[in-house]
This record gives sequence, C-alpha cells and structure tokens, in this order.
Amino acid sequence: MKTKNLMKVVACALLLSTEVGAQTIYDAAKFSGSDLNGTARFVGMGGAMGALGGDISTIGSNPAGIGVYRSNDLMTSFGFNYTTSKSNFNGSIMNSDKFRGSFDNVGFVYSSKIGNETALKYVNFGFNYHKAKSFNRDFAMQGDLNGASQTDQIAFMTNGASIDRLEDNDVFKNEAIGWLSPLAWKGALIYKNGTDLYKGFPGSSPYGEYTSSERGGIDVYDFNVSFNIQDRVYLGFTLGAYDLNYTKNTYYSESHFSDKTDYFYSLQSFMKTTGTGVDFKAGVILRPFEDSPLRIGAAIHTPTYYNLTLYNSAILSSDADRDKVNNVPKPVALKSIDTYDYLDGDMVTDYQIRTPWKYNLSLGYTIGSNVALGAEYEYKDYSTSRLSYHDGTKMSDENSMMKDMLKGVSTLRLGAEVKLVPEFAIRAGYNHSNAAFDSGAYKSLPNNSIHTDTDFANEKSINNYTLGLGYRSGSFYADIAYQYSAYKEDFYAFDNLDLNKTIVNNDKQQVLLTLGFRF
Repeated sequence: MKTKNLMKVVACALLLSTEVGAQTIYDAAKFSGSDLNGTARFVGMGGAMGALGGDISTIGSNPAGIGVYRSNDLMTSFGFNYTTSKSNFNGSIMNSDKFRGSFDNVGFVYSSKIGNETALKYVNFGFNYHKAKSFNRDFAMQGDLNGASQTDQIAFMTNGASIDRLEDNDVFKNEAIGWLSPLAWKGALIYKNGTDLYKGFPGSSPYGEYTSSERGGIDVYDFNVSFNIQDRVYLGFTLGAYDLNYTKNTYYSESHFSDKTDYFYSLQSFMKTTGTGVDFKAGVILRPFEDSPLRIGAAIHTPTYYNLTLYNSAILSSDADRDKVNNVPKPVALKSIDTYDYLDGDMVTDYQIRTPWKYNLSLGYTIGSNVALGAEYEYKDYSTSRLSYHDGTKMSDENSMMKDMLKGVSTLRLGAEVKLVPEFAIRAGYNHSNAAFDSGAYKSLPNNSIHTDTDFANEKSINNYTLGLGYRSGSFYADIAYQYSAYKEDFYAFDNLDLNKTIVNNDKQQVLLTLGFRF
C-alpha cells in the first residue's frame, strides 16, 4: 500500500463508518466526460462549429448555433465503432478489441421567420437526441506480480475488524465493514497478524490475471430555443435531459506458487449504474463587424445533476482454507462465496453526482460560400465534481480526494470545410484534451466500501483526428465522417507500492453517416 495513501484511507474508514462506501472519484470522472459525437458534418470538422453554427449538434456545445438556421432541418446519424486496447505489464502483452454498430443521433430544427423589418429575424426551436458517451470496452492484462498481491491491500483495509464480525452471516449488510474483508476472510486469503490486525496471503511468486467488460453509455435529449437578432447576434438556450446506463463486470485472479502447494483464487465483480440527470446551456454568437464574416461564440454549461442507482454483487472463489492452529493456508476443493446468496440479490445504493461547469469560446470564419474555418477552446475543472449520498449529504472524503487527484481539462478543437463544387465538400478536424487525472491519482477504497473492483486507470491526454465528406442535392444531404481517437493510460489491478503499472494504448475508430433534409 502506498505510504502516502495511508492517512487518507484511515480517514475514510473513520468518517464513512455510518454510510455505505459505494462510489469513487473514478466513477465521478467517468460520468463527467463526453465523446466527440453527433452529425457526420460536426464530427468531420472536429466539433469546431460553436461559432459557425448551422448544425444540429451545436445544440449541445453552443446553443446559439441553432439560431443561425433559416430553414427547417430533419436528420439522423448512425455508424460503426471499432475499439482496441493493448496492455503491456512487465513485458506480457495482451490485446482486446470490440466492433459495434451505433445509433448516434436524431433531431429536427423548426425555423420560424418573424420578419424583415423587426430586430428579431428568426425564432428557432430544436430537438436532438445524441449519444454523448459510449462506455463499450473490453480489456485484459496478466503477468508476474513480482511479490505484490491484492490480498495485501485487503488485509490493510480489514485491520480493526474482529473475527466474529467477519464471520457474521449478516456482515455484507454491515455499513461499518466493506465487502472485500469478509470475502477474503471466508476465502482464507487474509490471516491474523495480532489483535484485530491482518496480513495478506502468505504465498510466493503470485501471478495475476485481469479482464473487464464495460457496456452502456450516456444518452442526451436536448431541447432548444434560439433567436436571430438583426443577423448579427444569435442567442440560444438548451435544456438537456440525461439517461445514464453503465455496466462493468471484472474478473481478477491470483495464482500463488510455492514449493509445497499452489493456491488460486478469483474475484468477480458485477456492477451496474443507472440514472438520470439534467443540465442547462446558454450561448451567444456575435458578428462584430457588419462587413466581415468573422463570428465569435461563447457558451456556458451548468453542471449535470445526476441521481444514480448502483447495483452490485461479487463472487470470490478460492482453493484455500485456514489452518487455525498454525495460522497458515491449507488446500481444499475450490469453493465460492457469493454476496448474492447472503443478500438475496444485488446490493442497491442510491447516490448523486454533480459534474463540473463547462465554459466554451469559439471563432468561426467563412471565405465566400466555399470555405468554413472553426476553432474552439473548452474548459471544465474535474476537481469541482461532487459526490453526495441519496439524501444530499456530501461525501466529504471522496470530494476532498477529487480536489487533490483531479484537475482542469482544456480541450482545443480545430476544423475546416472546403466545397470543391456546390454539391460536394471535404472536411478535416483535430481535437486535443489534456488528462483529468493527476499523475499520482489512485483508487482509495474506504474500509467499508462495497466496491470489490480494486482496479483503476489514470488516463492521459486524448487526441482525435477526423475527416469527412458531404453531399448536397436540393433539400437532401448526406455526410460521412471518419474519426480516429488515441490515448494512453496507466492501469493498476490494485493499489500496492510494489505493483508496476500496466501501460495501455487505447484506440477507437468510428465511421459515421448522417442523412437529412432541409426545407
């Protein structure tokens, strides 16, 4: 266990003893992020359309972009995604990939002309459904742990718990004791080391294997009203309704090799999070010079306020039993401890997340009717995210850790569109976002946590490269875009000073098609 982490873990154990520990800073960060997604034109230009407007996907970045419309619009988008993860742990390399189809967005804009003689030229209304984030990912790693063991972390978390409490059949309902401790005790993975003190499995040369399967996403339903004032000022307001569905199933095992007997255990964690959220966005686009096509955009997004429910269970399988006389393991047939059997189902926990505020500045410039250029800067401070219990009481320790371990994220977006002929256009874009995690971030599970997935990954900066083609004929249009995303992360199966990081390279390729009518 990292020495610098000990005091914070102890504080968590003391201060969270009256509430179940069900959430971590990694949950808050995951649910606060978003992907580059939307229409194929928007993606093809790298999402840098906040000041240009005129695309339905700007409803979620700069709501004033809907005010640029002078006609109605009806469209839908769908595509295919191919994700890969390559892990390298102490020279042991594993590859995981996933191919999936996706329905990405559908929406409309109703444009209402007010008149030519009034300052208010148009009042527009828009609706757009889009997939803001996809969680779909498979991952695997394995290798020699060089003496480190997950059981050492569990033993540290167990210290202070009595054997009578660990062996109580109602222990998984006890809000003062987390799930890892009784699972490990019943599976003979931890051993007494003094009065209410414990040590990890006394095996040698452990070999670890880890796999995970993540599914789900965040769907957003945006409702917009926007205004065109004298073709110089555009104002827009968007109310967003969020639907979150996330499933994470993990499998972790250790094989302990010794001269006399080899031991094995596996820990399966099953988690599902569902819930809804709401936010509000406001934006403006200005044409500061009447004779210039330059546009300046700005937008602000309130935090998304989520009410979420976590469903989880775990199964630990072990071929060790406890020799109570000598306080050492002894071999038995593989046995399993399933929390589902003790609870007659999943543990169900309600909680709340408040994501960061978001600020957006953008520039747009057109050259005649053939070239459009866009640039955007966006900022959100992940350290200001907040976790709360179901009744609104703040999770003080988790929130304090977010201040220490998460940081502000700046995103730069650049995009260009060139019409080769009036019917055809080519597009290109680029995005860069810095990492949300501090280099020393870790997953600190309080002693009473019902989380049994000890793994965590610190993502680094992400780069997105996009290309696109567009076709217009009368009121019909069709756009296609290709996106390549790449980022690295440092993965740890558990928190231990002796555990080397797993270096992970993640890639995502997306092909997106949009079909629509403007009339």
